[in-house]
Amino acid sequence: MGIPEQVKAAIQQADNLVLATHINPDGDAIGSLLGMMHIAQGMGKKVFAYADEPVSPLYRFLAGSAHVQTRLEGLADFVDQAEGNILAVSLDCGDRERLGKNGPQLLQIRPFLVIDHHQGNNGFGDIAWVEPERSSTGEMVYDLAESLGQEISTDASECLYAAITTDTGSFKYDSTSAHTMQVARDLIVRGVKPAVISSNLYDNYTLGRLHLLQEVLAGLEMYNRDRIAVIRVTRNMLERTFTTMEDTEHFINLPRSVRSVRVAVFIKEADQHSVSVSMRAKGRCDVSKVAAKLGGGGHKNASGFRCHNKSIDDVRDLLIPLLQQEMA
Repeated sequence: MGIPEQVKAAIQQADNLVLATHINPDGDAIGSLLGMMHIAQGMGKKVFAYADEPVSPLYRFLAGSAHVQTRLEGLADFVDQAEGNILAVSLDCGDRERLGKNGPQLLQIRPFLVIDHHQGNNGFGDIAWVEPERSSTGEMVYDLAESLGQEISTDASECLYAAITTDTGSFKYDSTSAHTMQVARDLIVRGVKPAVISSNLYDNYTLGRLHLLQEVLAGLEMYNRDRIAVIRVTRNMLERTFTTMEDTEHFINLPRSVRSVRVAVFIKEADQHSVSVSMRAKGRCDVSKVAAKLGGGGHKNASGFRCHNKSIDDVRDLLIPLLQQEMA
């Protein structure tokens, strides 16, 4: 899998890197960000790592997570000290809006490199390396390091393994290729212990999360001859169970695992004025097409979007007919 020479040259030539990822960062976003940070530091580069929100407790076990910045106060000094020898890199971000509230400031850093695997990525930035067939951005970062001849430390390996395993649903999704498994093997050879990573990712929840899951599953709705499953979470549910939206990670995989289900939908009351939706599919239904119609995007089997000034029921009633049409 060839990596554009322009991408490798941009990384090699810059002594200072500003790394960023998308809002509501998942395992691939954080794992890729931290993996790239460790690799760049191993090359002797200075790194400013940024995310729009604090790293979720689920991913704080990854080395370097405490160094991720959520404010830009120190960025101006970092840029000034670079004296023009700088590169901004967006990881796992499908479009410029997904960079979050500080996206416009980040995009002022030039050149701006995009490394991503989302199907709907429009190639924003000065240099774009986008491969939608990839399992994860973490897999791409691994290949980039290999192509540059850089050693991948145990810390970097653990971050990239976490990125890959979360974005492939523990190697269950269609995007998992022979190359994906080869990369995972090589990361294990470099010191990753899969049982330790999996325990941190999937056996590290609070009791409140279990109570929240109980409420979420109690509200399960089935449509289209049990081929569409819908779950929801409200702000009141979070308050009652003393949880946050971060505690809903992986909930969507439960309705998706039902034999008859082809699309699982998770509708979340993000705040008083917006509702976010995650969709996970299996089989031929391309949920990225449905998400695109509603201003979102993603992959064939994993996509999402956000609606403003609509209730959860409004969004559900808007979405179900579009999914039924796509599944017809």
